[in-house]
This record gives sequence, C-alpha cells and structure tokens, in this order.
Amino acid sequence: MERNVDALLRAYHREGDRAARDQALLELMPLVRALANRYSGRGEPLEDLVQVGSLGLIKAVDRFDVDRGVEFSSYAVPTIVGEIRRHFRDKAWAMHVPRRLKELSVRLSRVLDGLTNELGRSPTIPELAKATGAEEEEVIDALDSAHAYSTRSLHAPFEDGGDDSLAEKLGVEDTGFEEIEDGSLIAAGLDALDERERRIVELRFFDELTQSQIAAQVGISQMHVSRLLRRALVIMRGRIEEMAPRGE
Repeated sequence: MERNVDALLRAYHREGDRAARDQALLELMPLVRALANRYSGRGEPLEDLVQVGSLGLIKAVDRFDVDRGVEFSSYAVPTIVGEIRRHFRDKAWAMHVPRRLKELSVRLSRVLDGLTNELGRSPTIPELAKATGAEEEEVIDALDSAHAYSTRSLHAPFEDGGDDSLAEKLGVEDTGFEEIEDGSLIAAGLDALDERERRIVELRFFDELTQSQIAAQVGISQMHVSRLLRRALVIMRGRIEEMAPRGE
C-alpha cells in the first residue's frame, strides 16, 4: 500500500490531481482506524476518534513534502496521533449541563423514534427543533451536552428509563455518519459551510489553534466558537449524508 500511496501523493502534489488525493485518503483510512483504536476505551466513542484522526490525515496529506525522501507514514502517524490527543485535551474539562438542556435531551429522546419511523431516516436538526418546540441552537446545545466528555457517553442508556442510548436513537452510527471516515467526503462537507464556519473549522483542525485562540482571532467569545464548531459539524454531517451511497 505504501508504494501506491506514494505514487498517489506525487500525482497530487506535483500535478494537482485531486482524484489521486481522494484515493490516497481512502487507502490510508485503515491507518487512521488503527491509531484511533489505541485510544479507545477512554471515554470517547471509537468513531469520534476516527473522525478526528481523519482530519489529521487530511492535514498530513496536504502538507507532506514528496521531495524530502521520507516515508509518508513517518510524517502522518505523529500528525494523526497529535490530532487525537488534542481532542482529548480539549474535552477533558468537566462540563456542567444546565437543567433546561437535560430536559430537552429527554424530550428529544421521546420524539426521535416516532420521527425516525415517520421519515424513514434520522431526523434533521430543524425537524427535531420543530417537534420539540425548541430553537435549533438549543437542540444543538442539547446534543452537544449529551455528548460531552466526562459528563456522559452517547452510548450510555438514556435517562428516560429505556435501554437504548442517545447515540442509537439519534442514528449517529448509521451508514451516512460512518461515511465521514472517507476523507474526500470530509472535504465535501467543508464546502457546505459558510465562510466563517469554514474558517473556524480550518483554524481548529488544520492550523491547530485552541478555541480560545480562535475566539481572539475571529473576535467572538470562546462559547460562540464552540457553538459554531458544533453547528459546522452538523452541517457537514448533513452534506455527507446527502453524498453517501444509499443501500438498496
């Protein structure tokens, strides 16, 4: 695989072949998953770590110097691992979840099954907002708080007494969501963002700035940066689901 990837990277960097870039990203995903597996069992779902590692892979592919005479893996591995470690550092603070978000999370859990059955798919953020009578920002915040590190896992049984986890009810492990492992789809997801959202995502995952540094550079609060990042990921997921192959 290394030889084929090297050829693809040369085609991308020397000839501007975007198809070669996308194919290289696809072939390198097993490396990302293997590295993400090293950090599983630490309070974060494996698929989340794979997504974070995928962004590190994109960064490595785009920044790699094919003329230096070094193996790509020797450059990519520390870049991917660094992205995963930074993800844990960013989420290692204990998050106090306001009561209103806990109550909204319960309402979301109660309407999700009905909406999923009615629509034949996982509901979107606007559909969840309409069903619960909440604002879209509130729905995003509720989902964010349910997913917070050191607070509760998406895969823990939900608070309404049922056996299903919020992740299972939200369908975050359905085919469309797992397709985000394909780096080319992540790139397409970025194209769905507006200028500010894309800039914030790129500052965070490609320029490696902290949320505080992004806030200072963009001129908004750190909390606003956090919300915009969450909204951007929701938008990216929607675009990825549109592009992902559908089952028969």
